Amino acid sequence: MKMILTAGLAALMGVCVQAQTLDTAQRQLARDVFQQLIETDTTHSTGSTTSAAEKMRERMLQAGFAPGDMEIAGPSTKRMNLVVRFRAEQSDAKPVLVIGHLDVVEARRSDWTVDPFVFLERDGFFYGRGTQDMKDSDASFVTSFLILKKEGWKPKRDIILALTADEESGGENGVDWLLKNRRELVDAAFAINPDAGGLVTEHAKPVEMDMEATEKVYADFQVSASNPGGHSSRPVPENAIYEVADALGRLERMPFPTELNAVTRAYLEERAKLETPARRKLIELVLSKPMNQIAAAQLSADAGYNATLRTTCVATMMQAGHAVNALPGAAAANVNCRILPGHSPEEVRQRLVAIFHDPRLKVEFKDNDGSLHATATERAAIAPPAAARGRDEASEGDYAGDVAGNSGGSGDGDGGERFDLHNGCGHPELRFQRHGN
Repeated sequence: MKMILTAGLAALMGVCVQAQTLDTAQRQLARDVFQQLIETDTTHSTGSTTSAAEKMRERMLQAGFAPGDMEIAGPSTKRMNLVVRFRAEQSDAKPVLVIGHLDVVEARRSDWTVDPFVFLERDGFFYGRGTQDMKDSDASFVTSFLILKKEGWKPKRDIILALTADEESGGENGVDWLLKNRRELVDAAFAINPDAGGLVTEHAKPVEMDMEATEKVYADFQVSASNPGGHSSRPVPENAIYEVADALGRLERMPFPTELNAVTRAYLEERAKLETPARRKLIELVLSKPMNQIAAAQLSADAGYNATLRTTCVATMMQAGHAVNALPGAAAANVNCRILPGHSPEEVRQRLVAIFHDPRLKVEFKDNDGSLHATATERAAIAPPAAARGRDEASEGDYAGDVAGNSGGSGDGDGGERFDLHNGCGHPELRFQRHGN
């Protein structure tokens, strides 16, 4: 479990405190919060973020937060968000906003070897839907709030914690709703979102910290075909399933071109230092100008590096036919894309049309509410600035590591600019301990 230490949160607010480990009671509290979140179903189809929000609010009340400093608000009874304000003793500075989503990706019991909504610890790892995305971080922030409040700590400016709905799916995104409807609850100088990058460990040893500079644009497209259909005893050449399948086959064989920006280039330069000699050589060839495409293809065999190097589009769902003994009158597939900064969904849609190269197909943009559109938005993610180069000021024996990342990751919060996060004590401002997954 990723645990942001109370010292780290205090340092973020400008208080010089030494790094501290959790005592037995605090570790148990962290585990209990984590377990409670995991065992609360917050999927869009069957769960409720409201239930998780109410449970966390009750813990905050017991820790001493005033009822007026907490609010549960949202667009519907099952899609509520929790906003908690940790008040400074006195400050004119704008607050810091910490964001974490409570909802999780759908999880069918039949797809899991264990129950996804039963918290399980086995061989040093935690199992359950949300243990990585991102109830571990939610539990970290909630636990930090609880511990700091009970200890009587006061920040130098207000800290706002927003635990939100519908980041993974559904049309009631909590951050979007709060900004449009309750901006006063989350208005802040800047925001911290741990759902990006994070601590990377190898054999329980921290090796790097990734932070996000900008994020790939998420976009869904539907490729579809329609035919007159007919009886399966009299097949004809035109078959909607074949047409869509052929298009997806072409997509599989034609990845988007490789591309580096200032941050991904800096990320690879730093990442190469941690790799094996063979992998390091591949990265060096990828960084060469012009890029060595053979090396890029070999490096792309790793899913993480592949996502860093290019826009990715992949088939994720299919619907076709209506009877086992009838020719399909229609077939459709969802193509999920994560688009590099500087490129728009409409640009990608047009490229998909070119890849499929079949005028019988429709390629439509799918909005968050599921509606289909002939064209997509032209808005592209902001291209990231050049990576900042900093000094490692941590004292010997402390982990500071390379705070590095990329802006061309999976689009699931795995990218970032290189930063140094240190406070006046010589310690990293955000410190983690990791237990399991």
